[in-house]
Amino acid sequence: MQHGPAVRRRKLGAELRALRTSAALTSGEAARLVGWHQSKVSRIETGTSGVKPADVRLLLDAYDVADSQLRDLLMALAGSDDSGGRHHWWHAYRGVLPPTYRDFISLESQAGAMRTLETTVVPGLLQTPEYARAVTRAAVEGLPEDRLDTLVEVRLARQDVLRADPPLRLSAVLDEAVLRREVGGPGVMARQLERLVEAARLPQVRLQVLPFAAGAHIGVTGPFVIFSFSSTSDLDVVVLDHLTSSLYLERKEDLQAYTEAFNALQIHALSPEDSLDFIAGTATGA
Repeated sequence: MQHGPAVRRRKLGAELRALRTSAALTSGEAARLVGWHQSKVSRIETGTSGVKPADVRLLLDAYDVADSQLRDLLMALAGSDDSGGRHHWWHAYRGVLPPTYRDFISLESQAGAMRTLETTVVPGLLQTPEYARAVTRAAVEGLPEDRLDTLVEVRLARQDVLRADPPLRLSAVLDEAVLRREVGGPGVMARQLERLVEAARLPQVRLQVLPFAAGAHIGVTGPFVIFSFSSTSDLDVVVLDHLTSSLYLERKEDLQAYTEAFNALQIHALSPEDSLDFIAGTATGA
């Protein structure tokens, strides 16, 4: 269990080590190809030191890595502002967003799929502007209006991943409490439920409701997110949110445990079709 930057360094280093091995190079040979000392390659591969995007690019060129998607992902893990020609917009909010939130957005923007259990609020990728404002205001008391505006702006900008080409594939299991908790007043909540109905009809979104009638379930310990990456499963990660920080779980045992938990939640939840009817019924008071 580690914080985001440490996880990214370890994952990046492990992937670079695997690519070097595939290229049939020793760490010393790789170092000579790029003009470094062998110890620098070792520190990068073990994740004990940071690595600049330019250094990653040198190594990928030395290993003859042609997969553009993989290159983009590894460059993003190195903190590149411009991976594959795409500007990482969240870097403009460095002075506002904590590092753990920026790390989360970076992973979200590069992931191929996201699985999430939500037990209290609507997932950020599916929130309306009014709902996002109400949730953010409640979560951070005494927030100045201009900072609140900025955080809502970031929340809405994140939703572009669902409209990207290809879009992020989102699978969400929502506890019924998410639908019943009135956030921002009746009008705000009504529009938010309508938004969920619209989102549930998108081909890249799979939305399921876990009704109260399902009783106690494996997700009662709290919400979580699983990010999966198209290029390599070695970069998959589980994210747990806490009040002041986020924790990232990268061990295969953790990934397997949370994947099995999510699969179990999907089995106990209503089907996507029944969930759509359930949300629509909640919106109309049925």
